[in-house]
Amino acid sequence: MTNDGKRFHQHKGMGLVNYVFQEQHIKSLPGHMGIGHTRYSTAGSSELVNCQPFVVDTIHGHMAVGHNGELVNAKALRKKVLLQGTGLSTGSDSEVITQLLTATPPCGEPDGPNWTGRIYEMMQLTQLAYSLVIMTQDCIYAVRDPHGNRPLCIGRLMSLNESPQLSRLGGEIVENGEISDDDSTLGWIVSSESCGFHSFGASMCREVKPGEIVKLTTNGFKSMRIVSLENPEKPPSFCIFEYVYFARPDSMFEGQMVYSVRQRCGEQLAIEAPVEAELVSTVPESATPAALGYSLRTGIPYVEVLTKNRYVGRTFIQPSNRLRKLGVARKFGPLSMNFKGKRVVLVDDSIVRGNTMGPIIKLLKQAGAGEVGPKLNIVS
Repeated sequence: MTNDGKRFHQHKGMGLVNYVFQEQHIKSLPGHMGIGHTRYSTAGSSELVNCQPFVVDTIHGHMAVGHNGELVNAKALRKKVLLQGTGLSTGSDSEVITQLLTATPPCGEPDGPNWTGRIYEMMQLTQLAYSLVIMTQDCIYAVRDPHGNRPLCIGRLMSLNESPQLSRLGGEIVENGEISDDDSTLGWIVSSESCGFHSFGASMCREVKPGEIVKLTTNGFKSMRIVSLENPEKPPSFCIFEYVYFARPDSMFEGQMVYSVRQRCGEQLAIEAPVEAELVSTVPESATPAALGYSLRTGIPYVEVLTKNRYVGRTFIQPSNRLRKLGVARKFGPLSMNFKGKRVVLVDDSIVRGNTMGPIIKLLKQAGAGEVGPKLNIVS
């Protein structure tokens, strides 16, 4: 969804991004600001109607919303919206957020649109879990839930003459950003992961803080408000699965690289679950840093035992158990000459449904592994 200052322009579709967005589609999306979104189904089925961004017409013009996360109280909020007389056209909890943002805040809007007030009122009803990008007629808001459950960060888009480094002012990471006449800054980017900035020649400024509302305009970005938890002494609840599985290894969260966290998890796993073996390996690819950490701590050599078919997607989100099992069979190929007759410590990152590790171990044993185990996992 893009915005040229007068109209919103939209293109969405089902399938992989490079299939849905081709050159002719990009050309049909003019404007100086925009938001995008990819998803697999959590709340709401895998249908085009549930694809984001969602757009609605408000008293202040069009508003578009992209949402990463899943509302824990979506059912109650959906009922609340319907009882107010607002119709819903999808099964997505993200549409509920969109409709909550259309309501005028109790403080009113005597001086024009009060989007910060609207967002604040929405956040009082939705404690978690979400990171949002909200595009209005003249700006974009980046919003993170008070628990900080889902990630969100701000990047600085620079001219090609400047190398992408961490943006700093006075030696400190910038809280707010402005563009001056002699600045090489071309604009600002918001992303769930900092690794996305590199593709655009952008650098990371900072993460959006838990509960923070950040306003981005053509002139820069500014922190508008931070919504605290009801219990201010409670620490943020960042999703551990970002570190363990979801995030790309080169992303930065909380001042540390995901790869480094995964490696340290593997080292800790070696301390808690040592075992005699001839080699350590991984279920590629997100568990690889953990397996390397396990190998580093134990001194057992790391050897690859599986090669990954890069044309098969995540197996845990397949709609049936049969398809998930077929996905495992198609996803990995055994490197049998690397482990034949040997005792293998196999490190995986997580167990979601618990029905992929068994077939993987069976695959390795059929290919000649002397023994595979124990089933070591960072999260189970």
